[in-house]
Amino acid sequence: MVDNANASLEATRMQVEAAQATIRQVGTNLKYTTIYAPLDGTIGISQVRLGAAVAPGSTPLNTISSDNPIAADLQVDAAEIPRFIKLQNQKNAAQDSTLQLVMPDGSTYKYPGSVRIIDRAVDPQTGTLRVRIAFPNPNKELKVGVNANVRVKNSTGQPQLLIPYQAVTEQMSEYFVFVVGDSSKVTQKKVTLGARINDKVIVKNGINEGEVVVTEGTQKVREGAKVRVTSSGQENSIKGDSSTRQTAAK
Repeated sequence: MVDNANASLEATRMQVEAAQATIRQVGTNLKYTTIYAPLDGTIGISQVRLGAAVAPGSTPLNTISSDNPIAADLQVDAAEIPRFIKLQNQKNAAQDSTLQLVMPDGSTYKYPGSVRIIDRAVDPQTGTLRVRIAFPNPNKELKVGVNANVRVKNSTGQPQLLIPYQAVTEQMSEYFVFVVGDSSKVTQKKVTLGARINDKVIVKNGINEGEVVVTEGTQKVREGAKVRVTSSGQENSIKGDSSTRQTAAK
């Protein structure tokens, strides 16, 4: 009798534990009916209507994006990597105007950015490295997916020549300009270009300050040809007063 009673008690205890396990499972499933966002941000328009049946792995219900700060990714040439690593290590980088965002309408975003992440490896196909720049977005003026330009302040500290980009001709991935010499005859010179700034471009080497370059009709000019100077003037340079004069081919 005692053995039967003990066996019945143990069986009853197991039934109770099984019932409790069922309660816990139902409670867990009930929690899944309320979805909590893993981060703060802005949620989009729902992809599923109210009352629709959903299951794991089906259509995403919605998308949420972190919006303060918001990041912009850009591809940096391998030669510029040390410069961006230096910017990342500067503690006051977010307090100046080194990194600025130019909006699609041409206006400059009022908050400067800072280097948040530098990718681990250079892309062997493009020779570039992805860098993520973070911008404060307290008023939610920036939206995910907007195409904009990141402007990086020049940090050479030296005067640089700035000429109209239309003066440059390209041949076999090399760049040249026509320089006017004695008797108004032109000579083609190979140049190394820097950053392009709107309709102008920085020339790192190949021509000197004060030389006259052809800016119009460059496709018709040949070595030794004579040209007629139609205009002249100083072009503003970066951090200095270096200048070039421009001319047009006949």
